[in-house]
Amino acid sequence: MKVRIVGVLIAAGLLLAGGVTYAHHSFAAEFDATKPLTLKGMVTKVEWVNPHVWIYINVKDDAGKVTNWGAEMGPPHGLQRRGWRRDTLKLGEEVTIQGAMARDGSRRMNASRVTMTSTGGRPGETLDAASSGAPNSDN
Repeated sequence: MKVRIVGVLIAAGLLLAGGVTYAHHSFAAEFDATKPLTLKGMVTKVEWVNPHVWIYINVKDDAGKVTNWGAEMGPPHGLQRRGWRRDTLKLGEEVTIQGAMARDGSRRMNASRVTMTSTGGRPGETLDAASSGAPNSDN
Protein backbone atom coordinates (compact mmCIF):
# COMPACT_ATOMS: atom_id res chain seq x y z
CA MET A 1 0.00 0.00 0.00
CA LYS A 2 2.84 2.42 0.86
CA VAL A 3 4.53 1.68 -2.45
CA ARG A 4 1.30 2.51 -4.32
CA ILE A 5 0.91 5.84 -2.46
CA VAL A 6 4.53 6.79 -3.15
CA GLY A 7 4.05 5.88 -6.82
CA VAL A 8 0.94 8.04 -7.08
CA LEU A 9 2.74 10.97 -5.41
CA ILE A 10 5.69 10.68 -7.80
CA ALA A 11 3.38 10.50 -10.82
CA ALA A 12 1.43 13.55 -9.63
CA GLY A 13 4.67 15.48 -9.11
CA LEU A 14 5.86 14.65 -12.61
CA LEU A 15 2.55 15.75 -14.12
CA LEU A 16 2.63 19.03 -12.24
CA ALA A 17 6.24 19.71 -13.20
CA GLY A 18 5.42 18.97 -16.83
CA GLY A 19 2.61 21.51 -16.75
CA VAL A 20 4.93 24.24 -15.51
CA THR A 21 7.48 23.43 -18.20
CA TYR A 22 4.83 23.42 -20.90
CA ALA A 23 3.49 26.81 -19.81
CA HIS A 24 6.81 28.56 -20.54
CA HIS A 25 7.30 29.62 -24.15
CA SER A 26 10.39 29.42 -26.27
CA PHE A 27 11.97 32.49 -27.85
CA ALA A 28 11.27 31.20 -31.38
CA ALA A 29 7.58 30.64 -30.64
CA GLU A 30 7.02 34.28 -29.65
CA PHE A 31 9.71 36.34 -31.39
CA ASP A 32 11.39 36.45 -34.81
CA ALA A 33 15.20 36.71 -34.66
CA THR A 34 15.22 37.62 -38.38
CA LYS A 35 13.36 40.85 -37.58
CA PRO A 36 15.75 42.91 -35.43
CA LEU A 37 14.40 46.11 -33.96
CA THR A 38 15.90 49.11 -32.18
CA LEU A 39 13.57 51.46 -30.31
CA LYS A 40 14.20 54.60 -28.29
CA GLY A 41 11.60 55.80 -25.83
CA MET A 42 10.58 56.83 -22.34
CA VAL A 43 10.00 54.15 -19.71
CA THR A 44 6.31 54.07 -18.74
CA LYS A 45 6.14 50.86 -16.74
CA VAL A 46 8.37 48.12 -15.34
CA GLU A 47 6.85 44.74 -14.39
CA TRP A 48 9.32 42.82 -12.23
CA VAL A 49 7.49 39.47 -12.32
CA ASN A 50 8.12 35.83 -13.13
CA PRO A 51 8.76 34.32 -15.55
CA HIS A 52 10.10 37.47 -17.29
CA VAL A 53 10.61 41.13 -16.49
CA TRP A 54 8.75 43.43 -18.89
CA ILE A 55 9.51 47.08 -19.55
CA TYR A 56 7.20 49.37 -21.48
CA ILE A 57 8.27 52.46 -23.35
CA ASN A 58 6.52 55.22 -25.28
CA VAL A 59 8.05 55.49 -28.74
CA LYS A 60 7.50 58.51 -30.98
CA ASP A 61 7.52 57.87 -34.73
CA ASP A 62 8.66 60.32 -37.43
CA ALA A 63 5.15 61.82 -37.62
CA GLY A 64 5.13 62.45 -33.86
CA LYS A 65 2.64 59.68 -33.06
CA VAL A 66 3.39 57.97 -29.73
CA THR A 67 2.89 54.23 -29.30
CA ASN A 68 3.59 52.06 -26.28
CA TRP A 69 5.86 49.03 -26.75
CA GLY A 70 6.51 46.14 -24.38
CA ALA A 71 9.94 44.53 -24.17
CA GLU A 72 10.37 41.11 -22.59
CA MET A 73 13.59 40.65 -20.70
CA GLY A 74 15.09 37.74 -18.79
CA PRO A 75 13.79 36.28 -15.54
CA PRO A 76 14.14 38.48 -12.44
CA HIS A 77 16.76 36.24 -10.81
CA GLY A 78 18.87 36.19 -13.97
CA LEU A 79 18.76 39.97 -14.33
CA GLN A 80 19.67 40.41 -10.65
CA ARG A 81 22.79 38.28 -11.20
CA ARG A 82 23.74 40.69 -13.98
CA GLY A 83 23.35 43.77 -11.81
CA TRP A 84 19.72 44.75 -12.44
CA ARG A 85 17.44 45.78 -9.59
CA ARG A 86 13.73 46.60 -9.46
CA ASP A 87 14.59 50.29 -9.52
CA THR A 88 17.30 50.19 -12.21
CA LEU A 89 15.00 51.83 -14.75
CA LYS A 90 13.08 54.90 -13.63
CA LEU A 91 9.73 55.95 -15.06
CA GLY A 92 10.29 58.76 -17.57
CA GLU A 93 13.89 57.75 -18.26
CA GLU A 94 14.84 57.42 -21.93
CA VAL A 95 16.28 54.09 -23.04
CA THR A 96 17.28 52.45 -26.30
CA ILE A 97 16.26 48.81 -26.65
CA GLN A 98 17.59 46.37 -29.21
CA GLY A 99 15.90 43.06 -29.78
CA ALA A 100 13.60 41.00 -31.96
CA MET A 101 10.00 41.75 -32.96
CA ALA A 102 7.03 39.65 -31.90
CA ARG A 103 5.98 37.11 -34.52
CA ASP A 104 2.36 38.24 -34.33
CA GLY A 105 3.21 41.83 -35.32
CA SER A 106 2.08 43.29 -32.00
CA ARG A 107 4.03 46.09 -30.33
CA ARG A 108 6.12 43.64 -28.31
CA MET A 109 9.72 42.62 -28.56
CA ASN A 110 12.33 40.50 -26.84
CA ALA A 111 15.05 42.80 -25.51
CA SER A 112 18.62 41.66 -26.04
CA ARG A 113 20.23 44.98 -25.05
CA VAL A 114 19.02 47.98 -23.06
CA THR A 115 21.06 51.20 -23.05
CA MET A 116 20.48 54.36 -21.03
CA THR A 117 20.13 57.00 -23.75
CA SER A 118 21.42 59.87 -21.61
CA THR A 119 24.74 58.24 -20.78
CA GLY A 120 25.14 55.42 -23.28
CA GLY A 121 25.67 53.22 -20.22
CA ARG A 122 24.29 49.80 -19.62
CA PRO A 123 23.12 49.26 -16.03
CA GLY A 124 24.95 46.65 -14.01
CA GLU A 125 28.04 46.72 -16.25
CA THR A 126 27.24 43.20 -17.46
CA LEU A 127 23.66 43.96 -18.46
CA ASP A 128 22.23 41.47 -20.87
CA ALA A 129 18.47 41.35 -21.08
CA ALA A 130 18.34 38.30 -23.37
CA SER A 131 15.69 35.79 -22.39
CA SER A 132 14.22 32.51 -23.52
CA GLY A 133 17.19 31.61 -25.67
CA ALA A 134 17.19 34.87 -27.60
CA PRO A 135 20.33 35.59 -29.57
CA ASN A 136 22.71 37.70 -27.49
CA SER A 137 23.81 40.84 -29.30
CA ASP A 138 27.07 40.85 -27.32
CA ASN A 139 28.32 37.58 -28.81
